[in-house]
Amino acid sequence: MSFPVDLPVGASEPAGLLDAFRDYERALMANDLASLDRLFAPGPDTLRGDAGGMLRGHDAISAFRQGRGGAPAREIVRVEVRPIAADAALVIATTAPHTGGRGQQTQLWRRIDGAWAVEAAHVSLPAPAVNSTIWRVVGTPLVASAVTGHVEKTTATGWQFGDGGALGGQTVAVKDLFDVAGFAVGGGVPAFLAEASPATTNAPAVQALLDAGADVAGIARTDEFAYSIAGKNPHYGTPPNGAVVGGIPGGSSSGPASAVALGQASIGLGTDTGGSVRVPASYQGLWGLRTTHGAVPVAGLLPLAPSFDTVGWLTRSAGVLGVAAGVSLTAPALRPLRERYAVDPALLAHAQPGVHRAFDRALAGLGDAGLLDDVLAVELGDIDALFETFRTVQAAEAWAVHGDWIRKHPGALGDDIAARFAWASTITEEAEAEARVALAAARISLEAALDGRILLLPSASSIAPQATADAATIELTRAGTLRLTCIAGLTGRPGLSVPALTVDGAPVGLCLVGPRHSDLPLIGIGERMHAALVG
Repeated sequence: MSFPVDLPVGASEPAGLLDAFRDYERALMANDLASLDRLFAPGPDTLRGDAGGMLRGHDAISAFRQGRGGAPAREIVRVEVRPIAADAALVIATTAPHTGGRGQQTQLWRRIDGAWAVEAAHVSLPAPAVNSTIWRVVGTPLVASAVTGHVEKTTATGWQFGDGGALGGQTVAVKDLFDVAGFAVGGGVPAFLAEASPATTNAPAVQALLDAGADVAGIARTDEFAYSIAGKNPHYGTPPNGAVVGGIPGGSSSGPASAVALGQASIGLGTDTGGSVRVPASYQGLWGLRTTHGAVPVAGLLPLAPSFDTVGWLTRSAGVLGVAAGVSLTAPALRPLRERYAVDPALLAHAQPGVHRAFDRALAGLGDAGLLDDVLAVELGDIDALFETFRTVQAAEAWAVHGDWIRKHPGALGDDIAARFAWASTITEEAEAEARVALAAARISLEAALDGRILLLPSASSIAPQATADAATIELTRAGTLRLTCIAGLTGRPGLSVPALTVDGAPVGLCLVGPRHSDLPLIGIGERMHAALVG
């Protein structure tokens, strides 16, 4: 492996350094994980960064490489070496990816026990024009609004909407479940997309944002038929998590969430049946609102479980979220809201310990700020039984919606979602009827227990799991999270995820589940809480 090497005038190459560099490059191209581990310095302070973020510690870097599946093929064009001590040198390599363009790799090498190893590294690659794990189709824009204007934020509890243009300058990533005129809905399933016809009109939820001045940047990925909260798609890949390097993005509004977190759109238009807005918002440090069931029209939306399906949005600020909600919600979605709160200790037991501690610290901080003057511990009932009721009705409806198509297209779905639908197909009419009776009773009992209060809880049971996490870990976090998120679905209440908690540097949402039709006041309260906890 030969390439030009530049050194400062009068400097000599540190003995053995370029041999170690060549070994590293060969190992990288061969995805030789054992050699790469050996050539990265051991210990908790080793660093690796790229456009996705920073990893710290040899073990975290090793885990990332195992999940990456190999680096893109490339050639070394030129290498600059800058010795900085007898046993340390900076190496900057210009790379030529086989896919075109130029990249750069900067490494701090140090001789440790006689062998050279990378102590810190930063990798730059040519940015793809379109990340196909995030976007199905994009434009500049894909659909332009016919009006112009700007967002005018007034106070912490209200926003100016105006007659038009309130979202001027904003861009929308539309989840691949909504009708966009001229484009078919794919639902995250290539075989379904291949048979779908282009929509002739925009879904009302899309049109409301266009009418307010926002442009549609593109149609973004979703989990298969939106039947997941992970964000993985076996056909199109896993969108990157904009806040946690190597973390799953959260689903099923994964594409819109990643687009917003990475700055490729300012509004993600999604859906939330069992947590599909709140979970990716939590995993990626975004604002996310699941609206009151029925408060935003679901016409032109590919359903999953109509008893629970709602429209929602993901944004990087409360102000943009407030405007998006304000121009989209239908009356009576402006219900006044008394700031009375509830916490269920049994529900919180389903959060992992770090999340539970972060939540407790947040409650203490809000109390110190005078924002939690009226908090009541409540008992919502048997959480496992409540979740089973939700799960059964959701599955029965999902099979009613998609079962015929799935029967006619064996092998069209990935293993995980196929197994979920297979289980859904076994639910008998009697079991569904029993679950619907339990659902009606649960709604009554939950509303009685909450008595008009805002339920406070974490938006997810954990931080974003790593994409390399084993199936048991993913299922454990999924089971805990769905027990937290199902309460909003069972009651039809709005749920707001506020990016206000962190665990080991990763975001977790603080969730506010308010009374029905309290969507806008809930955002204002969430904004004040965010200001108190984050600043």
